[in-house]
Formats: sequence, C-alpha cells, structure tokens
Amino acid sequence: MYKINIVYIILMCFIAPMITNAQKGSKAAPLCEKAKQCLKSNDFDKALKYLYQAQDKDPNFPDLYIMKGDVFNFRLQSDSAMCNYQRAIDLIGNPDPMLYFIAGNEGAKCGAYEYALNTLQLFLQTGLQYSDVHPEAQKIIANCKFAIEAMQHPMNYELVNLGPNVNSDWDEFLAAITADDEEIVFTVKRPRDNATVCAFCVNEEDLYCSVKSSDGNWNPRHILGPPIKTGYNEGAQCLSPDGKYLLYTLCDADFGMGSCDLYWAKRIGDRWSRPRNFGAPVNTPAWESQPTMASDGTTIYFASSRSGGYGGMDIWKTTMTAEGEFSIPENLGPIINTPGDDAAPFIHSDGRTLYFASNGRVGMGGYDLYYTTLQPDGSWSEPKNMGYPINTPADEINVFINAMGTLAYVASDKDGGFGGLDLYSFELDDQLRPNPVTYIKGHVRDAFTGEPLAAKIEMIDLNTKQLLTSTSSDVQTGSYLACIHTGGNVLLNVSHPDYPFYSENFQLEKTYTELSPFLKDIALQPTDVGTVVTLKNVFFDFDKAELKPESYVELDKLADYLRTNKIRIEIGGHTDDQGSDDYNDRLSENRAKSVYDYLVNKGIPADRLQYKGYGKRVPIADNATDEGRAINRRTEFKIIR
Repeated sequence: MYKINIVYIILMCFIAPMITNAQKGSKAAPLCEKAKQCLKSNDFDKALKYLYQAQDKDPNFPDLYIMKGDVFNFRLQSDSAMCNYQRAIDLIGNPDPMLYFIAGNEGAKCGAYEYALNTLQLFLQTGLQYSDVHPEAQKIIANCKFAIEAMQHPMNYELVNLGPNVNSDWDEFLAAITADDEEIVFTVKRPRDNATVCAFCVNEEDLYCSVKSSDGNWNPRHILGPPIKTGYNEGAQCLSPDGKYLLYTLCDADFGMGSCDLYWAKRIGDRWSRPRNFGAPVNTPAWESQPTMASDGTTIYFASSRSGGYGGMDIWKTTMTAEGEFSIPENLGPIINTPGDDAAPFIHSDGRTLYFASNGRVGMGGYDLYYTTLQPDGSWSEPKNMGYPINTPADEINVFINAMGTLAYVASDKDGGFGGLDLYSFELDDQLRPNPVTYIKGHVRDAFTGEPLAAKIEMIDLNTKQLLTSTSSDVQTGSYLACIHTGGNVLLNVSHPDYPFYSENFQLEKTYTELSPFLKDIALQPTDVGTVVTLKNVFFDFDKAELKPESYVELDKLADYLRTNKIRIEIGGHTDDQGSDDYNDRLSENRAKSVYDYLVNKGIPADRLQYKGYGKRVPIADNATDEGRAINRRTEFKIIR
C-alpha cells in the first residue's frame, strides 16, 4: 500500500499539468478532462469508459494513454499499465523523465525486466531534477539485474496441489506441518457468516487441519473449532515440530493488546487447551504475527511492527522460559532486518535455517523469500534469495520446509487449482535445503503397569552440550514425537520425577539425505531396589578408562537424578569377551570408578555410591557379532537401596 500511495502522488503531480495544458484542438481532450475528475474520486470504471471513448476520437493523443496507465496501475494490472505508458512515451518522443520512471516501475512489477532496466536507465540519464527518486530507481534496476540473472539459472520447481481434501474454492495458505509429516494445519479465508464477531470484516480467517491417511493422502480437512475458533480472525499459525503447541495470530479482537496478537494452545490428548495470549512483553499495542517455534521447544521467532526495529516490520525472537512465560523479545538485527518489511519467519526443525519474506532486499520485486543460517557464534549468515521461479515479480509471503528438508509448501493462485489460493508442495532444490532432521516417535509408559506417563524428552548435542529438542509425552496417551538432528552425536534423555531416566544415543555424524525415522515405545522402570539402567551415553576410548568429554552430559543428568532421589546405587562396568578375564575385570572396574569419581566431584556423597567391574561375566547380547559385543561393552547403574 505504501508504494501505491507514493506512485499515486507522483502521478497526480505529474499528470495534472499535462491534462490542464492539453491540446485544445484534440477531440479527446474534453473526455480526458472528464476521466481526470473520475480518477480524483477513484471511479476507475467510469474513467476508463471515458478514456476508451477519447481513444476512438483521437488515438494519437498521448495524455489519454497516461491516464489509462494510471487506471491499470491502481488496479494492479502492471502489464497493461506499462503498455499504455510506453504508448504515451512513443507519441510524445521526449517526455517528462518521470514517465520513464513510472513505466519502468510497472514493467518491473509484471516481470518485463529488460524493458524496465532500459527505461529506468533512461530516467536516471534524463531526470536529474528528480534526484530524490533516483535511489528508488537504482533499487529497481538492481532487482531487474538480479531477476534477469536468476531466470537464466532457475531452481527445480514443480508444484503439486495438495488436493481437494485440503484445498477448496476459498483461499488456503500458510501451511504448518508436524515433523513426521502426518498433520497439517493451515489458514482458510472464507466469507463471514452469522458466527463472525468482527463487525467490519468482509471475510473471516480460520484454522483448519488435516491428517494423513495410511495411503499417504490427506484426509478431509476439518475446522479447529472452539476453543481455538472464536469468530474473530485466527491465522498465521505454526505447529511446534512435536505437534504439542499451536502458536497463532488472532486479529481485530476487542480483548487483544494490539491489532494482532500472538496466542498459544497446548494439545492434551485429542483436544486443544484454552488459548492464552502471549501477553507482555511479547504482545504490544503494535502488530505481532507469524510465530514459528524451533525444535528446542523454547525459541520462538515472530514478526512485529513495534518500535525499536530497522524497518516497518521486523523479525524478533523470544524464549519460552516456562510454559506461558516469555522473555523480552530481541530484534534479529540488521543482517536479517532491513529498512523495508521483513516478515513471515519460518525456522526449520534443524534449529539453524531461517526462511523469511522481505521487500527490503535485492530480489525479483515485491516480497521475495530468503534463507539464512545461524552460525556457531550466534550470528546469522548473509541471507540468500531462494531464486526463480520460487520468487517471481509478485509477492511471495511464506514457505514451510518439512523436517527432512526435501519438500517445501507454498500457497499459489496458479491456474488449475480449486479456486483462489491453494496449498502446493514442491521438491526443494538441493542448494536450498536445510540440514535434514529425522524423528523418533512412540509412547512412554510405566514398565510394569503400562500406564501412560508424561515424561520430559530432550535431545542434546554431546559435543556442544546444546539443547536441540525439548518436548514431553502426552499426559493422557503417553505419545511423543521428537526431532533428531543429523550431523552430530546426540543424546536422547527421557525423564520423569518418579522414575530413573532412560537414555539413548544417535551417532548421526553425517548429513543424511535419506534416513528412516525411529519408532520406539519407552518403558520407564520404577525406582525400586534392583532396577538396572544402562548409561548409553558414557564413552571411553579403546583400552582406556578415562571418560570422554561426550560422557559429561549423561553423567550430569545422573547427578541431577541422584540429587532429587535419595537412593544408593552401584555403578557397574562391563566388557565384551575379547581378552583375558583379568584384563576385562580390571578395565571394567577402572571405568566404573571413573564414573564414581565424576559423580563425587559433582557433589554426590560417596556413601551413596559404590562401583564394581563385572568384566565379561554378565553379557546381555551375543558376543559372536560386532553388534552384540558393542552392546555388551556398557556402563550401568543399579539401585541397591
């Protein structure tokens, strides 16, 4: 809207004198004067009627083509506007240079980049008196040069409609999908009905959901009813990768803090909790929208027009310090945000790759989609344009990438859809893909009763100690879904205050392009005498008893467990059957003592600990295979009191 208003001012200042000084002898002049009055009152249909009549009277009268260009300009029909402005230029021969700028600007909007480039360069050469407009012309020229180059090297891009169970003759957009690709939530704009509360809204936006069937197709969609649906506009949503949280935007409500506010709800069993406003300091009297949650379960990015940014809309970050409590938002800074508008952030499940829309950067024109990567030092890489034909002369406002980094989801009104905007997927070009993420899913239960448990589930990088994923199993069903990052050595820790923790190790140190998910039901053992827990993230070098640094994360978890549970444990070391009995007994005991010493140094009283080396005497797998021997080489703890 800002650009249209600026062009409107330029057009009125430029065109009015021309009409006033129109050639009195032209039969088209009186009709153009009538069209001018219609333009002033925004009656574009009537203005166009007069202009076509004027064209019949005098097809060589340049002013009528300028005014026709204006009408198409206001109707956002840039190709027709460009053609009419160029016709006027041809007839005038040596026009006011501002006409070059206006024609070139419309050419860029409709993708006539070569034309726009040449015409805007003419403006810079001849329009020295319009120096205040030169920066905008130079920006559009830079966009044209980028677009011409990008179109010579297109990305792979073949849109696949998500089908009639997702799309309809209404507008569907802003897809959000769980990490297992099994559930999609999206925004639908539909005509208002009797349930619409917003008095001045012509349409209402609501959230809909679809779940995949066993054959891989989407089941018929259904609306997210109360308490999510309110009769106001709900949209611009995200699902946390584990599907536990729904973050979304609610607009135009008389109980909000601003025009649009952020809300959150939590899935409990098969329903959503009552939505809650993020509140201060996240929501303000300004506009907050378009949240996206990282797989760590705490970091949330969103767009806001609040003060303190770098442009009209900026991308900000907040942290959920406890459920429903949020830190003071931080601006992502000038690497991401521009003097223009930067919005629609989407953080991939890898926690590092951020996609967003911007109209403040060199691109194809309007809003383009970009991506950037979080660096080890906490800074962001210089954003890169996603290229053509993902970006076009039109506005691209949102993209969602699945966890594996292979499929992207966008909205498009291309021909052949079901009506309005439809949701499509396309295979993402290799150079645009984030680090792939797989997942583990299943249920957490009591090992003896089978009762579902609400356990905390964390994924931690053993090298950096960074929390990668944080979620919890459902209190009613025990179901869970957790992202597993590839390219590292990752610990899985499942904890419940009344049970010894469960651990697993995923050494996915390569960046995989294909990796099957892990399906695993986890049974937590009770805190009883005799319960044995294998520490799967305690590591030693070959023939060594010194703990490797990657072991510290798991042992810190064990120390925390011992602080909150007044129990006594025995640390047991075990080996495979390679080597003599004496060698294995000595090595296993020394390794067990290393764990004992670490826990004592962490403040665990020595009288609550003991250690023992079992050597190769207690195998739990077949020593005839490499896999079996690896399982037998282990460290355990056993509750003895």
